[in-house]
Amino acid sequence: MSHNSFGHAFRFTTWGESHGPAIGAIVDGCPPDLSLSEADVQPWLDRRRPGTSRFTTQRQEPDQVRILSGVYEGRTTGTPIHLMIDNVDARSKDYAEVARAYRPGHADYAYDAKYGLRDPRGGGRSSARETASRVAAGAVARLVIPEVSIRAFLVELGGDAIDRAAFDDGEIDRNAFFCPDAAAAARWEIALDAARKAGSSLGAVVECVAEGVPAGWGSPLYAKLDGQLASAMMSINAVKGLEIGDGFAAARLRGEDNADAMAPGPDGRPRFTSNHAGGVAGGIATGQPVVVRLALKPTSSILTPVPTITRDGAATEIVTKGRHDPCVGIRAAPVAEAMMALVLADAKLMHRAQCG
Repeated sequence: MSHNSFGHAFRFTTWGESHGPAIGAIVDGCPPDLSLSEADVQPWLDRRRPGTSRFTTQRQEPDQVRILSGVYEGRTTGTPIHLMIDNVDARSKDYAEVARAYRPGHADYAYDAKYGLRDPRGGGRSSARETASRVAAGAVARLVIPEVSIRAFLVELGGDAIDRAAFDDGEIDRNAFFCPDAAAAARWEIALDAARKAGSSLGAVVECVAEGVPAGWGSPLYAKLDGQLASAMMSINAVKGLEIGDGFAAARLRGEDNADAMAPGPDGRPRFTSNHAGGVAGGIATGQPVVVRLALKPTSSILTPVPTITRDGAATEIVTKGRHDPCVGIRAAPVAEAMMALVLADAKLMHRAQCG
């Protein structure tokens, strides 16, 4: 099993490598007769695209998507949708040392241990370049769930968290960090510039919120909505921790404080007084906002020398040259939105299949 696919009723497969001729995704299970063109996908790719600020990799990829199948006269046909993105700015010569020695923190050794060979150019299949394919597939998924709005933003960078009292949704698209706190974004500029000049990198925490998710989506036990979200989000490069709702903070609460109390609401539906559970109970959506937080490690590609070994087992040091994100968490925000959309589109279709 190669495990390059995700989902059940709405399923996508990504393909391609960082320095190959192209990357892309095949989306299967998309309902027919939805309006779809490249223009519906491109804006989401543009948000994730590299080289948009000095705080991301300077690799210049236009990330222009082409739809090769599954659409006729602007409408989805119900057949597989093939999305393709050309790689146009790869510099494979930057990875000569990577072919000889393993980069600590990367998947170099793990891929060698599993397959006996690897593509060292930009990390090959393990590169964050693959996430562009997910964002393209996520754009299709959004068409399946028009009732849901999804927003991801950074709430922490390099250990410095936002002030929740200063949260401004409009600020998210006004700075390079997808940050809802203008003062925090200004501090992050200084911190990330300093880390980049020192040849280092910083980690981040991304929060992703989906509003409008109807109560009932998701399944109990082995296909829990929060379990599917955890699997989806943990599959994103550099994610090392995940919280649903209050997450680890819930372990420090008393039962009466953690319970999301209910009161009579409109149309017989409950009105919740809190959302510690993050919009999911028993693996099924409650109708509240679905809240997920991702912890992303510092980028492992740094200019600071790090001890490692060669493929032959000899001790050495490695410096990762080339163009890399000083904080991979920044461009993870659009990727988290895409994975949220993909999980929810699948949950909607699975719910409809069982419950009508």
